Order: sequence, then C-alpha cells, then structure tokens
Amino acid sequence: MKILVINAGSSSLKYQLIDMATEKAIAKGGCERIGLDGSFCKHKANGKETTITSPMPTHKEAIQVVLDALVDKEYGAISSMNEIDAVGHRIVHSGETFNDSVLLTDETMKEIEGLSELAPLHQPANVIGVKACKAIMPNVPMVGVFDTAFHSTMPEKAYIYGIPYEDYKNYKVRRYGFHGTSHRFVSEEAAKYLGREGDKNFKVVTMHLGNGSSISAVKGGKSMDTSMSFTPLGGVPMGTRSGDLDPAIVEFLANKHGMTVGETITYLNKKSGVSGLSGVSSDFRDLTEAANNGNHRAELALDVFTYSCKKYLGAYAAALGGVDCVVFTAGIGEHDGAVRKSIASDMEYMGIKIDEEKNAHIGDGITDITGEGGKVKVLVIPTNEELVIARDTERLAK
Repeated sequence: MKILVINAGSSSLKYQLIDMATEKAIAKGGCERIGLDGSFCKHKANGKETTITSPMPTHKEAIQVVLDALVDKEYGAISSMNEIDAVGHRIVHSGETFNDSVLLTDETMKEIEGLSELAPLHQPANVIGVKACKAIMPNVPMVGVFDTAFHSTMPEKAYIYGIPYEDYKNYKVRRYGFHGTSHRFVSEEAAKYLGREGDKNFKVVTMHLGNGSSISAVKGGKSMDTSMSFTPLGGVPMGTRSGDLDPAIVEFLANKHGMTVGETITYLNKKSGVSGLSGVSSDFRDLTEAANNGNHRAELALDVFTYSCKKYLGAYAAALGGVDCVVFTAGIGEHDGAVRKSIASDMEYMGIKIDEEKNAHIGDGITDITGEGGKVKVLVIPTNEELVIARDTERLAK
C-alpha cells in the first residue's frame, strides 16, 4: 500500500509518498510560494532532487504539480496515480470533537472547518489542502491526523485553567497541546526499544525541541499533560515565541508599545523567545556560536531555554509519580548535544545521568545516552510525524 502524506500550510505544501511495505518514503518534497509569484516545488525521488517551477495560484494547482512529479517518467516514483491507495492529511486542531484520526467525509470536514477559530492560521490551510486533493482524487480515501488528538487523554485537572468554568463550557478555552503526532511516535518507539510496549505504568517525558518546542508527560502511551497550551504560544521559550508568562504582561506591553492586543500576541509569537532575548537569532546554532564568542545575551537565551525545559522535566516527573525514560527529539533535541547536556545536568537526584561521549555522537536511529548508574533511561529518538500519519491512514483506509 502506498500512502501520500500531505501537510498544507497557508502558502506551502509538504508531501511524502510512503511505501507501507517498508515504511520508507519513496518520494518527498515541498511546494513553496503558493498564491505568490515565483512558486516552485522541490521534489526528491530515487536519490535525485528536482526543482519544478510552475504557477500555483491555489493549493489545487500545487497538488497537481505534486501528482505530476510523482508519475513523471524522468524523476517520478510511481508509474500511475492508481498506485496511490490513500492520502493522509496533517490537520492541526481536533478540538474536543475528535480523539483519534478520522476518515475525511463531508460530515467530518464540516466539523473540522468549524474548529478553525481555535487555529486560525493553520486549520483553514489544512482544509484547503484536503479540498484540493479531493477535487483531483475524488475516489481515493482520505484521512485526517490531528496534532492535538494525542493529548485528548489528559485528565480534566491538567487541561482546565483557573478561569470561570463557563468560559470552558461556552468557548472551549482549555489546554489542547500540540506536536501530538511527534510525542505519540517517540513515546511508542521508546516503549518498544525498552521492552515496555503495552505497559500501562511506563512513564516517559518526551521533549520535542525545535524552533517550536513542547514537552509532554506520557504514561502507558497516553498523554497526561503537555507544555503547549490553548495555542502553541504556551510552554517553554522557543525560537520566536515567548512561552509561558503572566497574562497581565500582554496589557502592559500593549500600553508601552502602543499596540492592540492582537498586535501584542503577534509580538509574543514572532519577535520574542530566544530571538528576542538574544538579539542574535532564533537558530540555536547561531546562538551557540555567539555564546562561545562571549555574547552574554546569546548565552542567557540558551540558559533560559534549558532552565525552562529542566523545570518542565521536574514538574512532569512529579505529575507522573516518577519517570522511567526521557526522550529528546526534533531538530534541537536530536542534534544539539549541548542543550541535552544542560537540561540533564544536576538531575542525578532523580536518577537522570547522561554519558557525555554517547551524547556527543548520535547515530541515525535510536541512541541511548544514559550515563553509568543512571536509573532513568535517556534516549535520543528521531521523530517521524509523516509515518504516524501514514500508519493511521493505512489503518482507517483499510
């Protein structure tokens, strides 16, 4: 079975064609500048990368470019569109409507569109991607896989805020969490690796650390709590996002800068985090270089980030009643040994120790960086959100 995985953004569309017999991508790429001049698609298959320039006024044209690339005689991966058995779509928000992936019927699409106010930047783009695919491939089963659904198992005490309960009932203001497909994948992989599959008492803290970062407490394969909140702005400081702060700061900054509430939220989303702290960059490689050259603000930004991650790790160990495993994943979690070392340092009292040599040499698959005498397993696991989408699509399409 071959599954096409689609991740549609407002002006972009990423894709992978995955052969489920091997669970490997046989083609992948992305369309950029959809709806703008100079749109193009970077397509990779059979070890070759091709750049295709073509007008893409809407996502429908972008989907057509992708499908044409997949069957192209020179750089394609399949001989016919008939080889595509199903399409899996990344959809950001499930609200409280869905707690699992779903077949994308007319009924479920109405429900998904109705959740757009919870993710106004991403949900409409996801919906456009689905509709574009349906228009071109009307008879191919399509499945929606949500970023938030994995966190639907959180207990009420974890997702309710200290505001009037009516605001939750009437407006659905609550913690939702994001990066669910990633947290789900790496927690499942950790359980398999450690022989704890199906163990309802297996407690793991998963740390998805990238330009957007979130940390989750997972017990027995179920999310118990997560750092991102009503929106992806909550949690630890990120590339350009502030993370957790006193909500009164919004009004204070709005008054000081002469901004509206909406402009202030944009300010906290786009100009804050380690970028705003350092004045250097949102890229941790740039921050590390600057810090090594004596830039105090860059060093401070890194310290604030790792200190916040450390606090969440301790908090979730308390929430879970202990921790068996810590998993680092995503761009920073997988590739930045200094960040991993800083987060795990001085945690021996919790049984967390890392081996500095192993931490400095991470392989392609799962790497165990647990230090000698460490009671808590510390793993680096490459995430694969596309594979989660493909697996759910295969399960539901069948």
